[in-house]
Amino acid sequence: MPSPLRASRLRYLEYRRRLKESKKNPKPVVADATVPQPDPLLPKDKNHKPRSRPFLKLLTEFFQLMRGHRATLGWVLVALTISTGLGLVPLYGTKIIFDSVLRDPPLPVHLPAWVPAPSQPRQLLTFVALGMVLLAAASAFVGLWSRWQTTRMTKRMQVSVRKKVFDHAVRLPLHRVYDLKSGGVASILREDAGSVADLIFSMIYNPARAIIQLISILVILTIVDWRLLIAGAALLPLVWLTHRTWIGRIRPIFRAIRSTRQQMDSHATESFGGMRVVRSFSRQQTEAATFTRTGHLMARQEIFAWWWSRGIDMAWQVLIPFMSALLLFWGGNRILSDMAKVHAGELSP
Repeated sequence: MPSPLRASRLRYLEYRRRLKESKKNPKPVVADATVPQPDPLLPKDKNHKPRSRPFLKLLTEFFQLMRGHRATLGWVLVALTISTGLGLVPLYGTKIIFDSVLRDPPLPVHLPAWVPAPSQPRQLLTFVALGMVLLAAASAFVGLWSRWQTTRMTKRMQVSVRKKVFDHAVRLPLHRVYDLKSGGVASILREDAGSVADLIFSMIYNPARAIIQLISILVILTIVDWRLLIAGAALLPLVWLTHRTWIGRIRPIFRAIRSTRQQMDSHATESFGGMRVVRSFSRQQTEAATFTRTGHLMARQEIFAWWWSRGIDMAWQVLIPFMSALLLFWGGNRILSDMAKVHAGELSP
């Protein structure tokens, strides 16, 4: 019998080979090459075919599941917008300090008339510092409220979806129930049904926050200097490439990991449920080896997904400091050029 580590490596290499082939001929890639066949003694379901529904249809069904939570979702998005906006306002305090406190002579403060900003540099410095702290605290509290309401929504939807899935599963024909292994059913009820509710964060909350931040930053760059907007727009192709990498490469890997986890749950449940048979035929070691091989395969798949995810993280960790340094270099050159013009008398201070 081959060692569990070697057997899992062969299965992993087979999985990688089929993953590459799927790029040429797209089709679902499961964790194992062996696909279980239906029991010939059970009646065949001719109408049972793999379903593939369009995204808009799935999105409509998802919002149907959110019935009763839509008003809360609306308030959450409003609070998220306020929190994100308040979190960006303190960035303007840095400009006020450099222009109206540290500059000699200081420039007038450009703030709305209803903001009682002092004119003395030290008082203005204290005012800006306290204002940045208060705005950051307000942003944190509003963001905490919105995230708490979203978490409550998620947990309530998980309970509701799991109940619907369970009610649907117990009404299935017997031959469909037999096709669903006991461990697989538990995995579907616990993870898949629960993951539907997690879409509130992954498909609504987090993307909405990212879009609000992106639009706000682009507006700020447009107000400061339109050339900064062009530099910021240079990041959009990388955002698109990151999104396509996640959709095309990383998400199928996580789907395969979930399939492997379902196989492990199913095998463990069946083994312990039929322990009398396992011990009668002295198959304890065989069942343990099968479980271990599947565990090694899932570990390899998780490491593979980790490398792809860290690749995206590393790209952003390098790009953001690079763009920040480029912005500082360009802005510093602009300031030095303006100062040289002021000293030369070509530009008024």
